[in-house]
Amino acid sequence: MTSPKITIVFYSTYGTNHGVAQAAVEAAEAAGAQVRLRRIPETAPAQVVASQEGWKAQADRAHDIPVVSHDDLTWADGIFVSSPTRFGGMASQTRAWLDTLGPLWQKGALANKTVTATASAQNPNGGTEGAIQQLYVTTMHMGMIIVAPGYTDAVKFEDGGNPYGFSTTPGALSEVGRRSVAHQATRLVEVTARLVGADLARADAA
Repeated sequence: MTSPKITIVFYSTYGTNHGVAQAAVEAAEAAGAQVRLRRIPETAPAQVVASQEGWKAQADRAHDIPVVSHDDLTWADGIFVSSPTRFGGMASQTRAWLDTLGPLWQKGALANKTVTATASAQNPNGGTEGAIQQLYVTTMHMGMIIVAPGYTDAVKFEDGGNPYGFSTTPGALSEVGRRSVAHQATRLVEVTARLVGADLARADAA
C-alpha cells in the first residue's frame, strides 16, 4: 500500500491563504502523505492586479506554483482548499474554479474523495464560516466526504473556534494558527488513509 495523496489548493490575493496552504503542505507531508501544492487561477484583469502593489506581489510570489488541473484532483485521495472570503462567501476566483469541475462531477471522479477547507476574512466576523460551508455544499453535490476539524483538538479552543475549518484574518500565521492548520491537514491525511487503506510513514516516527 502507498501513502495517501493530498492536493492542496489555494487562492490568495495578498498572501494569507498562500501561507495557510504552505503550512498545510508541511503538516501533510509530516503526516506521511504525498502532496501537490496548486493555485487557483486569477480571474481579475491583469491591469487590476498590477494596480495594487500587494496583489501584484502575491501574484509574483505564486507564479511558479502550477495552476490546479483536473488531473491534480483525480490523482488525489483528499483535497485541502484555502480561500479568502468576499461579502460572506468564497472569493469569486474560488467559485469560478469550482464551476469548472462539472466534467469531473459528471464522471463521478470526485466521489468518495475527502475534502477540508479554510478561509480568511478582513475581520474575525467577516463570513469565513459561511464561505467554508458554501464550499462544502458544492463538494456534497460531488459526493465528496467532508473532514471538518470540529473540536477534535485543544487548539480549536485557542484559534477562534471555527469547527468547519481554520479561519484567520490577513497576515502571517500565528503560532496558534500554524498549529491549527497542522491539525486540520493531519486529520485530513489520517482520515483519508483509513478510507483508502493507505500506509502512513510519519516523518516523526521513531
